[in-house]
Amino acid sequence: MNTPPPLHQRYAELKARLPLIAILRGLRPAEAVTIGQSLHDAGFLLWEVPLNSPDPLASITALRTAFPDVLVGAGTVLTPAQVRDVHAAGGQLIISPNADPAVIDETVRLGLISLPGILTPTEAFSALAHGAHGLKLFPAEQASPAVVKALLAVLPQGCDLFPVGGIAAGTMAPWVQAGATGFGIGSSLYKPGKSAPAVQEDAQAFAQAWAALRTA
Repeated sequence: MNTPPPLHQRYAELKARLPLIAILRGLRPAEAVTIGQSLHDAGFLLWEVPLNSPDPLASITALRTAFPDVLVGAGTVLTPAQVRDVHAAGGQLIISPNADPAVIDETVRLGLISLPGILTPTEAFSALAHGAHGLKLFPAEQASPAVVKALLAVLPQGCDLFPVGGIAAGTMAPWVQAGATGFGIGSSLYKPGKSAPAVQEDAQAFAQAWAALRTA
């Protein structure tokens, strides 16, 4: 019987295919699979449901069941107890707006992928020391591509850095040129009330913009 690859290996594989994380803030369980199908059809394979969404753990479970080839997890994870809740629901990614060592430690202990939020070198190095698999630069509106370049000059080679906040398909280029690994994409991709066809259209635009940047 084939043994599935470790979670960090699957994360690396999916990130290499399309390193864009769909942030589904406000997603309802009843629409989770429909919205998920739109993202899947557009090539998005890294998804987060923020915990301040309606019944987020139910959405995570539904997405994990319907799309076993996708890495699904939670955003806005603020406590170790929430990490355990997400793990119990089948979540695989733990994404936070901050870099709480206790949250990172619990994520690593449970074998999940840790992507905490950072804005400074001090936060970045602390998160990595606790085992974070990558870093979320948040809020990106408070930073710049120059900040990405400066951080990556001192962070360990190959460190994943995902700007999050205010990213649009047409604004990714300078961040990528500065070395950004990928992006977390929120309201420009999904927001409550947005139809599945509209989500798919915008997801395809992001995927195509990313592909064009990588081949430029």
